[in-house]
Amino acid sequence: MARLPYPDLSRPDIAPIAERIKAERGGKMLNLYHMLLHSPPVADGWRAFLTAIRQQCLLSGRARELAILRVAVLNHADYEFNAHVPFAKKEGVTQAQLDDMRADRVPAGFTDADRAVLECTDAMTRHIQVPDAVFAAVREHFADREAMELVATIAAYNLVSRFLVAIQVDHE
Repeated sequence: MARLPYPDLSRPDIAPIAERIKAERGGKMLNLYHMLLHSPPVADGWRAFLTAIRQQCLLSGRARELAILRVAVLNHADYEFNAHVPFAKKEGVTQAQLDDMRADRVPAGFTDADRAVLECTDAMTRHIQVPDAVFAAVREHFADREAMELVATIAAYNLVSRFLVAIQVDHE
Protein backbone atom coordinates (compact mmCIF):
# COMPACT_ATOMS: atom_id res chain seq x y z
CA MET A 1 0.00 0.00 0.00
CA ALA A 2 1.29 3.43 -0.91
CA ARG A 3 2.68 5.58 1.89
CA LEU A 4 0.68 8.60 0.73
CA PRO A 5 -2.91 8.75 -0.48
CA TYR A 6 -3.44 9.42 -4.17
CA PRO A 7 -4.62 13.02 -4.66
CA ASP A 8 -8.02 13.97 -6.03
CA LEU A 9 -7.56 14.41 -9.79
CA SER A 10 -10.41 16.89 -9.97
CA ARG A 11 -8.59 19.46 -7.82
CA PRO A 12 -8.30 22.68 -9.85
CA ASP A 13 -4.51 22.82 -9.48
CA ILE A 14 -4.17 19.20 -10.62
CA ALA A 15 -6.86 18.69 -13.26
CA PRO A 16 -5.11 20.40 -16.23
CA ILE A 17 -1.88 18.49 -15.74
CA ALA A 18 -3.78 15.25 -15.06
CA GLU A 19 -5.60 15.67 -18.37
CA ARG A 20 -2.32 16.31 -20.22
CA ILE A 21 -0.79 13.19 -18.68
CA LYS A 22 -3.82 11.08 -19.58
CA ALA A 23 -3.82 12.43 -23.14
CA GLU A 24 -0.16 11.47 -23.56
CA ARG A 25 -0.67 8.05 -21.96
CA GLY A 26 -3.62 6.81 -24.00
CA GLY A 27 -6.25 7.99 -21.54
CA LYS A 28 -4.63 6.23 -18.58
CA MET A 29 -3.41 7.65 -15.31
CA LEU A 30 -0.69 5.37 -14.00
CA ASN A 31 -0.33 5.24 -10.23
CA LEU A 32 3.17 6.70 -10.57
CA TYR A 33 1.83 9.88 -12.18
CA HIS A 34 -1.18 9.94 -9.89
CA MET A 35 1.17 10.01 -6.89
CA LEU A 36 3.38 12.66 -8.48
CA LEU A 37 0.36 14.94 -8.80
CA HIS A 38 0.69 15.83 -5.12
CA SER A 39 3.01 18.42 -6.63
CA PRO A 40 1.74 19.58 -10.04
CA PRO A 41 5.06 21.26 -11.00
CA VAL A 42 7.02 18.10 -10.17
CA ALA A 43 4.53 15.91 -12.05
CA ASP A 44 4.67 18.13 -15.12
CA GLY A 45 8.47 18.38 -15.10
CA TRP A 46 8.75 14.62 -14.60
CA ARG A 47 6.35 14.06 -17.52
CA ALA A 48 8.39 16.28 -19.83
CA PHE A 49 11.75 14.80 -18.79
CA LEU A 50 10.74 11.15 -18.96
CA THR A 51 8.90 11.69 -22.25
CA ALA A 52 12.15 13.05 -23.69
CA ILE A 53 14.07 10.03 -22.39
CA ARG A 54 11.53 7.49 -23.65
CA GLN A 55 10.42 9.03 -26.92
CA GLN A 56 12.84 11.66 -28.20
CA CYS A 57 16.26 10.06 -27.93
CA LEU A 58 18.28 8.34 -30.62
CA LEU A 59 19.31 5.55 -28.25
CA SER A 60 17.75 2.31 -29.44
CA GLY A 61 14.60 1.14 -27.71
CA ARG A 62 16.33 -2.13 -26.90
CA ALA A 63 19.22 -0.43 -25.08
CA ARG A 64 16.79 1.86 -23.26
CA GLU A 65 14.59 -1.00 -22.09
CA LEU A 66 17.51 -3.20 -21.03
CA ALA A 67 18.87 -0.34 -18.92
CA ILE A 68 15.46 0.33 -17.37
CA LEU A 69 14.87 -3.33 -16.55
CA ARG A 70 18.34 -3.65 -15.02
CA VAL A 71 17.83 -0.55 -12.87
CA ALA A 72 14.52 -2.00 -11.70
CA VAL A 73 16.14 -5.29 -10.70
CA LEU A 74 19.03 -3.64 -8.88
CA ASN A 75 16.72 -1.27 -6.99
CA HIS A 76 14.01 -3.86 -6.28
CA ALA A 77 11.45 -1.79 -8.18
CA ASP A 78 8.94 -4.41 -9.31
CA TYR A 79 6.49 -1.73 -10.48
CA GLU A 80 9.10 -0.36 -12.87
CA PHE A 81 10.12 -3.81 -14.14
CA ASN A 82 6.52 -4.88 -14.77
CA ALA A 83 5.67 -1.61 -16.50
CA HIS A 84 8.52 -2.06 -18.99
CA VAL A 85 8.10 -5.74 -19.85
CA PRO A 86 5.75 -5.00 -22.79
CA PHE A 87 8.17 -2.39 -24.18
CA ALA A 88 11.11 -4.78 -23.84
CA LYS A 89 9.19 -7.51 -25.65
CA LYS A 90 8.49 -5.07 -28.50
CA GLU A 91 12.26 -4.55 -28.69
CA GLY A 92 12.91 -8.28 -29.10
CA VAL A 93 13.65 -9.29 -25.52
CA THR A 94 12.24 -12.79 -25.02
CA GLN A 95 10.29 -14.03 -22.02
CA ALA A 96 13.20 -16.32 -21.10
CA GLN A 97 15.57 -13.34 -21.16
CA LEU A 98 13.13 -11.31 -19.06
CA ASP A 99 12.93 -14.17 -16.56
CA ASP A 100 16.73 -14.31 -16.38
CA MET A 101 16.95 -10.55 -15.91
CA ARG A 102 14.32 -10.62 -13.15
CA ALA A 103 16.35 -13.36 -11.43
CA ASP A 104 19.49 -11.17 -11.67
CA ARG A 105 21.15 -13.38 -14.30
CA VAL A 106 22.70 -12.26 -17.60
CA PRO A 107 20.45 -13.78 -20.26
CA ALA A 108 21.74 -16.04 -23.00
CA GLY A 109 21.78 -14.56 -26.46
CA PHE A 110 22.66 -11.03 -25.45
CA THR A 111 25.04 -9.16 -27.74
CA ASP A 112 28.21 -7.36 -26.70
CA ALA A 113 26.24 -4.10 -26.96
CA ASP A 114 23.54 -5.50 -24.65
CA ARG A 115 26.18 -6.54 -22.13
CA ALA A 116 27.81 -3.09 -22.32
CA VAL A 117 24.44 -1.53 -21.45
CA LEU A 118 24.02 -3.86 -18.47
CA GLU A 119 27.57 -3.27 -17.20
CA CYS A 120 27.19 0.50 -17.45
CA THR A 121 23.83 0.27 -15.67
CA ASP A 122 25.35 -1.84 -12.91
CA ALA A 123 28.24 0.58 -12.41
CA MET A 124 26.06 3.70 -12.34
CA THR A 125 23.39 2.16 -10.11
CA ARG A 126 25.63 0.35 -7.65
CA HIS A 127 28.69 2.60 -7.51
CA ILE A 128 27.78 5.85 -9.35
CA GLN A 129 31.24 5.98 -10.92
CA VAL A 130 31.71 4.12 -14.19
CA PRO A 131 35.14 2.52 -14.68
CA ASP A 132 36.99 3.54 -17.84
CA ALA A 133 36.86 0.00 -19.22
CA VAL A 134 33.07 -0.14 -18.82
CA PHE A 135 32.59 3.20 -20.55
CA ALA A 136 35.01 2.18 -23.29
CA ALA A 137 32.77 -0.83 -23.98
CA VAL A 138 29.78 1.53 -24.27
CA ARG A 139 31.75 3.71 -26.71
CA GLU A 140 32.48 0.66 -28.90
CA HIS A 141 28.75 0.26 -29.58
CA PHE A 142 27.22 3.72 -29.27
CA ALA A 143 27.88 7.11 -30.86
CA ASP A 144 28.50 10.10 -28.59
CA ARG A 145 24.85 11.17 -28.41
CA GLU A 146 23.66 7.61 -27.80
CA ALA A 147 26.25 7.07 -25.06
CA MET A 148 25.12 10.29 -23.37
CA GLU A 149 21.47 9.25 -23.74
CA LEU A 150 22.24 5.85 -22.23
CA VAL A 151 23.78 7.50 -19.19
CA ALA A 152 20.82 9.91 -18.95
CA THR A 153 18.38 7.00 -19.21
CA ILE A 154 20.12 5.06 -16.45
CA ALA A 155 20.17 8.15 -14.24
CA ALA A 156 16.51 8.95 -14.98
CA TYR A 157 15.28 5.47 -14.19
CA ASN A 158 17.28 5.37 -10.98
CA LEU A 159 15.21 8.44 -10.06
CA VAL A 160 12.01 6.65 -11.04
CA SER A 161 12.81 3.46 -9.14
CA ARG A 162 13.89 5.28 -6.01
CA PHE A 163 10.67 7.28 -5.99
CA LEU A 164 8.51 4.19 -6.57
CA VAL A 165 10.22 2.18 -3.84
CA ALA A 166 10.37 4.98 -1.24
CA ILE A 167 6.68 5.89 -1.63
CA GLN A 168 5.66 2.26 -2.22
CA VAL A 169 3.51 3.21 -5.20
CA ASP A 170 0.91 0.50 -5.79
CA HIS A 171 1.06 -1.67 -8.89
CA GLU A 172 -1.62 -0.94 -11.46
